[in-house]
Amino acid sequence: MSPGRSRRVLIMGLASPVGGRLAQRLELDPGIEKLLGIDTEAPHHRLQRTECLRAASEPQLLAPVLRAARIDTVVDARPPRREAGPARSLIAALEAASPPVEKLVLSSSAHYYGYGAQAPAFLTEDAAVTPPGGEGLRRGVIEAEAAASKLTARRPGTTVTILRFAEEVGAEAGGPHMGLLGLPALPSVLGFDPRWQLVEEHDVVAALGHAVDRDLPGAFNVAADGVLALSEIAELLHKAAVPLLPPFGIRGPLQVLRRAGLPAPLELLDALRFGRGLDNRRFKSTGFAYRYTTREAILRLRDHQRGRALPVLQRSLQDH
Repeated sequence: MSPGRSRRVLIMGLASPVGGRLAQRLELDPGIEKLLGIDTEAPHHRLQRTECLRAASEPQLLAPVLRAARIDTVVDARPPRREAGPARSLIAALEAASPPVEKLVLSSSAHYYGYGAQAPAFLTEDAAVTPPGGEGLRRGVIEAEAAASKLTARRPGTTVTILRFAEEVGAEAGGPHMGLLGLPALPSVLGFDPRWQLVEEHDVVAALGHAVDRDLPGAFNVAADGVLALSEIAELLHKAAVPLLPPFGIRGPLQVLRRAGLPAPLELLDALRFGRGLDNRRFKSTGFAYRYTTREAILRLRDHQRGRALPVLQRSLQDH
């Protein structure tokens, strides 16, 4: 086995789409001796040799599990949150684990960088970031990464890999971006045509699996090659980009998005104004190869949306 290769893996967030698909992927690896998944609900994917434990991530509960199962690698596949409590609980459990785990892979987010008109065309992992004001997803992401980084100082023998994912698209992907792309027409901000860089759901799982297989200390951007303007995305999806949102203010545009059925966090409004690009070369230099570009990810999403719409159309014709 290659250096850094994991053998006994714990997946936090097994019931999430990413956690379930990662478990399916790792089950196919004969080098993985043990797979354990933890979540507060039962997994939604069919699993064969993954042991499932329904529990929270409190340190007093998790630390004995790590010790009894002799876990060497923990993957936190849970979606980023607006509060870092779950991540802090996980880090506390890892600090208390004896013997210590060898590796932590944290599924983080490009929301770490925020959005802004003055941002570079492609953000590198070393880009300077300013602390966010108030509450929000970005604050939760930054605090979760800070907690993970402290583990490196307190447990020098533990490799901490932080993967900052671009917005995920695919049949099982969720979130505000996917909600917007699922609308019959894409609402846009008057006078803005932002660049979006995405990552296809299969590459999300492949990136986590890649980190499980290797020792990759540090933070890495995970985003497909290529960026697309929102108008180009709409054209590929065979939809119209409709400038429904005013270019000023916050409350009014958010109300419009929420009337369209979207959760409409402030981050989505910023994405519709400024967009974001990520430099993905650091992760590719570790040997990772993306399966899909941003354009190909959108085309796959279009095919999925067409396939989902066909049964609805067939039922409608039968009703008439």
